[in-house]
Amino acid sequence: QVQVVESGGGLVQPGGSLRLSCVASGSILSIPVLGWYRQAPGKPRELVARVTKDGSTNYGDLVKDRFTISRDNAKNTVYLQMNSLRPEDTAVYYCIAVLRSRWDTSDSNYWGQGTQVTVSS
Repeated sequence: QVQVVESGGGLVQPGGSLRLSCVASGSILSIPVLGWYRQAPGKPRELVARVTKDGSTNYGDLVKDRFTISRDNAKNTVYLQMNSLRPEDTAVYYCIAVLRSRWDTSDSNYWGQGTQVTVSS
């Protein structure tokens, strides 16, 4: 059994900051990729950022230079530092862990339940 659990969402004023955390737990053999997606009402889910086990990162165009993704391999944890937040960043943020558990025959996607981020004055 694998669990992916996010934390750190909430309400913040425009220009403010938030830090999201996500931990993957269970019988995990490896986690090649950890990342964050978001989905606003009426919009498709979109990539926010992703980081590989060796530290290579990719960011969505809308968050470059404002958000920073990092991971702690020893803790199976990924973080998303969000600065200069804007109302359009309001969405449910989902953590994704591309990993191989003891039951998987190949790398599989495991999603968290999502955490709400609201940017409003």
